[in-house]
Amino acid sequence: MRRATIERNTQETRITATIDLDGTGTYEVSTGIGFLDHMLEQLSRHSLIDITLKAEGDLHIDYHHTTEDSGIALGQAFSQALGERKGIWRYGSALIPMDETLTRVALDASNRPYLIWKVGFNRDKLGTMDTELFKEWFQAFAQNAGLTLHVENLYGTNNHHIVESCFKALARALREAIQIDPRKADAVPSTKGSL
Repeated sequence: MRRATIERNTQETRITATIDLDGTGTYEVSTGIGFLDHMLEQLSRHSLIDITLKAEGDLHIDYHHTTEDSGIALGQAFSQALGERKGIWRYGSALIPMDETLTRVALDASNRPYLIWKVGFNRDKLGTMDTELFKEWFQAFAQNAGLTLHVENLYGTNNHHIVESCFKALARALREAIQIDPRKADAVPSTKGSL
């Protein structure tokens, strides 16, 4: 079963994250940051990855630690659930429209983490959340999940739509990349023999 649970406890945050890669897109998310909860719910629903995440952080300071550490914990759970990455398609991509916005995500579940982030915002905050924190979440997730991850907002003006299209595009690309290839279910998708 491709499932994992990670507990991350620091002086700044206390997080428990559970992932089931072969789920149905059910979720139970509570970070104390409403907009981040909404995005992680979108990630679960559109990837069909079940996500349970409970985070308690130093929100009296700001949202940075909770946002970044939730990305770290989810990424670690994702990587652990993938195990040796045998049989996966490995690559995934998605082009997601949301009203006036269009975002492209391409990824390689290669265990070689790297983030390209070509997403801009025309406001510093989305509700009470700093828009710069979305890059921090994607960086933390990619680094700990072992993803080469390219995120590019092609166009859009509404910041909510831009962020949501990024998470939905990530979800759809992950859904594709972690599928088991029935023709090579027992093999790591690399000529090196390991990822």
